[in-house]
Amino acid sequence: MSNKKIGVSSFLALACGALMFAGTAQAVPKQPKTWEKCTGVSKAGMNDCGAVDGSHKCSGQATKDNDPNEWVYVPKGTCEKLGGEVIGEKPAKS
Repeated sequence: MSNKKIGVSSFLALACGALMFAGTAQAVPKQPKTWEKCTGVSKAGMNDCGAVDGSHKCSGQATKDNDPNEWVYVPKGTCEKLGGEVIGEKPAKS
């Protein structure tokens, strides 16, 4: 077998392996059935809506990280793991 044939075979084997790995790495997680409204875990500028204390009414207006007046929706069971406090829930859209 010539070096050219070995090179092509090796390349094809590596390409197939990479495609198989990429397919498994891109798996989509199960969608949550319920979302928790979680305070104290959002990053500055990353809140989901108005502040709990009414200081503003829009998303993206948090001025500091982990502010207890700012909130984000997270999958049910996640908020306490992040160190936040659950102040409400809503069902996920199906």
